[in-house]
This record gives sequence, C-alpha cells and structure tokens, in this order.
Amino acid sequence: MSVAIIINPISGGARPEAARRRAQIAIDTVERHGDRPEVFVTERPGHAKELARAAAERGDRLVIAWGGDGTINEVASALVFGETPMAIVPAGSGNGLATELGVRRRPELAIASALKSEGRPIDVGEMASRHFVNIAGIGFDAEVAAKFNHPSNTRRGARGYVTLTARNFLTYQPRTYDLTVDGDRRRVRALLVVIANGTEFGNRILIARGARVDDGMLDAVVVEERSRARTIARVPWLVSRQIHRVPAWSTRPAKKVVVECDEPMMFHVDGEPVQGGTRLEARIHPGALRVCV
Repeated sequence: MSVAIIINPISGGARPEAARRRAQIAIDTVERHGDRPEVFVTERPGHAKELARAAAERGDRLVIAWGGDGTINEVASALVFGETPMAIVPAGSGNGLATELGVRRRPELAIASALKSEGRPIDVGEMASRHFVNIAGIGFDAEVAAKFNHPSNTRRGARGYVTLTARNFLTYQPRTYDLTVDGDRRRVRALLVVIANGTEFGNRILIARGARVDDGMLDAVVVEERSRARTIARVPWLVSRQIHRVPAWSTRPAKKVVVECDEPMMFHVDGEPVQGGTRLEARIHPGALRVCV
C-alpha cells in the first residue's frame, strides 16, 4: 500500500537542498517495510494541507509529516475527522507535539516506528475555525510567532526563535482579557493566554503541566503580569520546566474557552500566527485524529 511522505525542505532552518536527502531516507525506509513511498516536497504555506488531503482522497494508508509544528498542523488539519492516520518526523524549531508523543528523533527510526504502529486517537483543538494539535496561544507567544514567521526574519531554527523571544520580551505590553472557561468568567491582565492540548511549546519549555492529548479536554493556562520585574524573575522557572511554581501561572481543564479583548487579538495555532477579532472561541474535538507513533 502507498505511504505519503510530505517534506518541508526548510523546516528547522535547513537548506532547501536537504529535501533530496530527506526524500531518500524516506524512500529507503518505507520500501524496506514493504510499502510504496510517495514523496512530496512543500513549496509554499498551505501546500502540506493540500497534499495531505489529496493523499487521503487517494486512499493512502498513512501520511507522514516531515517538518516542524506548522507542517504537522497543516497535515493534521487535512486529516482531522477522517480515517487516514498521520505520523511525524520531527524537524522543526520546537517539535512540541513530537516530544509529547515520544517520537524518535532519528528520521529513519521515526518512520519505521510509524509504519509498524496500529495508530491511536488523539484530541484536536479548534480556535476561530483553525485546528491545532498541540498549543494555541494569545498574547506574547502569538506576537513572537508572527515575527518569527514574517518573511523579513532570516534567522530560523531554535536559536533564532530564542533570540527573537528575548529581544521582544522587555518591550511587550500585556493586555486585559475577559476569559470564560466553561461558563466561568473572569478578567485578567495577562502576558499570555494558552489553550493547550499538549504540555509544551517545544524545545522542552513546559507550559501546561497536566495536559494530555487524549483526555478529551483542553487546558486553559494564564500567565498574569503583576509586574515586569516579577515576570523577568520567573523566566528561569519557565525554561527549567518549573512553570507550575510561578504564582502568576494558573490552569483549568476545559471543553470550551472564550477570550475577549477591547482590540483585535493576534493568536497562533501550533506556532502559525493568525489575526483574529475581539472575540476568540476555542473548543476540543475528542479523538478526532489518528496518529501512528
């Protein structure tokens, strides 16, 4: 049977010529397993989603997303609510979902494991009609995602992301949000509001300690800004996976989250920035995607 491998040639800061090497690894590994490989290389934003949808319509037994969180999001968005499962070869700046699922880092091992897997269902979140499999966010992380993905940004990869985050941290101005979690409403002045399906942004930076991708719930996480000095002092706890020790951090499980603000909000889904309105609604779709890992 056919296996589609969708490769982002520049994910993780790789040079475009890396696509040929990645394609050969995929072809060799799939053929050793006895399947027929079909390799596709993305050419533009949204292309991975188109390719994954076409693979599902052809009846391919598995679609493998080789790239970062954005590529994974596109493939997952095409396969959600369907029967065709997805697999992952992590090659991005953060690799948040891949880490959550325990995907092997060596491409040939990740592919071989996926081909032998029977698959299992995981939940999919939705914010403002955009699906996400790991993290959606409003506030500081969304602003960083927008700047990281802007064409003018030439520094890719994990180092480029960390540099951009540090550069914007001191100047970012938190906003006040009306946050409604399963009907319970409160007002917060927040550095960021995260709607989590998985536990981390990527690069092992924990944000939603108790989240699970298959529990049928989202986690609504708020990091309030009480003073800039206190926020800066707590940064080491974030990068050392101790975010739950920060007094300004709070989390609640939820099936539906509504975030409102006096001005339009930038948000992101799995690191892909989207300009939203003054009201954003998020919800969970339990078991809506099959993954082979």
